[in-house]
Amino acid sequence: MNSLRKYFDKIKPNFEEGGKLHAFRSLYDGFETFAFVPNTTAGRCGTHVHDAIDSKRIMSLVVIALVPALLFGMYNVGYQNALAAGQLENATFWGMFFYGFLAVLPKLIVSYVVGLGIEFTVAQWKHEEIQEGFLVSGIIIPMIVPVNTPLWMLAIAVAFSVIFAKEIFGGTGMNIFNVALITRAFLFFSYPSSMTGDDTVWVSQDVICGLGYAVPDTFSAATPLGDIAAGATALSSSFCDQVVGLIPGSIGETSVIAIALGACLLLWTGVASWKTMLSVFVGGGLTGWMYNALGLSPLDACQHIVLGGFCFGAVFMATDPVTSARTEGGKWIYGFLIGFVAVTVRVLNPGYPEGMMLAILLMNLFAPLIDYCFVSHNISKRAQRAIKK
Repeated sequence: MNSLRKYFDKIKPNFEEGGKLHAFRSLYDGFETFAFVPNTTAGRCGTHVHDAIDSKRIMSLVVIALVPALLFGMYNVGYQNALAAGQLENATFWGMFFYGFLAVLPKLIVSYVVGLGIEFTVAQWKHEEIQEGFLVSGIIIPMIVPVNTPLWMLAIAVAFSVIFAKEIFGGTGMNIFNVALITRAFLFFSYPSSMTGDDTVWVSQDVICGLGYAVPDTFSAATPLGDIAAGATALSSSFCDQVVGLIPGSIGETSVIAIALGACLLLWTGVASWKTMLSVFVGGGLTGWMYNALGLSPLDACQHIVLGGFCFGAVFMATDPVTSARTEGGKWIYGFLIGFVAVTVRVLNPGYPEGMMLAILLMNLFAPLIDYCFVSHNISKRAQRAIKK
């Protein structure tokens, strides 16, 4: 680290005022503050308390929490390929993992190149510091799309979401909608056949660099929620496979165990709100139980929670500190309604088997109103206590 620090100090004069690269000052600041925690806090003095960790470190912790789900997703891509080709008994663990790695890596590269490229350009144009928010969005986006999503579609969707769901509102910390979910929503409504319209979108079908297997054209690999939406009364996969994640689905959303590991890190470090996270599961579980008891859904409460993107959304997107409710009481209402809306959409709209994306985006819209109601209530109570005194 000392050699890296010396290198940054050596090239710093080139980026300062009067240096030959001073036009790229914000780019240098972005890389420097990513590599090293700044040794200064806000320039203004006052009563505000400054935390010992900056937002870049918070984003880095979220990225680390996402790694287990990402790694398992890579393995599952290879597993589903071998299963669809009927070659599972001949496939090896590392062969399946590296196949999935090669299938997912281009999506990660496109996501970061397009997203960070736009953010760097905007920062240079506005002469501002490069924001760190896309560090998380850039890794989440490839994890919430099918493995066969074309790269050009992904690039267009990322560009749209960064510009119209983030930069147009003022950048990191100003957006009202989750950027990764806007990317998925753009893909879903613009290219529905490449997102859910064809069962083959969930399984990689070609050989990549000599790894994997060519899948026959006659194979079918619908997600469990897709089967239920199509009229099935029972699931073909076991509950164990659903928890482990060995089922078709978006790249990083299938494994409850991998997602739980990330959730433990976020809760232990205090990065994510346990109130928001818990209330999402409570809302989804109670709603799933209600619909199952009324005979409206063949899935019980546990299956609604472990299937689809419910767990991933509850842990990594509902808890987004920018777009979620910020009052302590509001977090309970915000999370509960996400769980309720997600399961309700699944059950009552057979044309839309996965409701988590819509639920979170809808509650992103209502989060400021929820906070406003709680703040207004607290102000009213304090005013009444002041009058009594």
